[in-house]
Amino acid sequence: MMDLGPVAWPPAPMRTERLVLRESEPRDRATFVELHASPEVHTYLGGPRPRDELECEIPEVPGRRPGSFVVDLNGSMIGQILLRRATEHSRPAAVGKVDLGYLFLPRAWGYGYAAEACTAALDWLEAVLPGEPVVLTTQTANAGSMRLAAKLGFMEVERFRAWDADQWLGLRSPVLPCD
Repeated sequence: MMDLGPVAWPPAPMRTERLVLRESEPRDRATFVELHASPEVHTYLGGPRPRDELECEIPEVPGRRPGSFVVDLNGSMIGQILLRRATEHSRPAAVGKVDLGYLFLPRAWGYGYAAEACTAALDWLEAVLPGEPVVLTTQTANAGSMRLAAKLGFMEVERFRAWDADQWLGLRSPVLPCD
């Protein structure tokens, strides 16, 4: 979970050109189940979870915690953005930094929604925690995620092997104001 300090949660919904980033609601539950049961979504995340287990485990209002945003397109959830503090179980270069994660339904892929939503979440983070560095980890085989990391300004810190796959850790350094 993200340490937001004095930052109020949840923030007001954030609007981009096409999307709304907001807190989860009961109507999002079916989409959370779909996201976590999707073989396509979890190709690079260790595989999908069984739908029947998810139906039993996911609460009525899923994902309602600091740093978790539902990505909404025209009134329906298409994905989730997560900002959470990297723990001691992370790579040493990531510990203590904010970790950016995202999941999008396959039908939302290829339209630039992830870049738009991640940019909005990172802009929000910069406004509430100025100067906070952010990390992102993805499998090197995940070409779409690697392109998104570059587009968002993440620079490679290290490559490593975990979960039987080559991984990439990137850092997005804070933008410091000019003197």
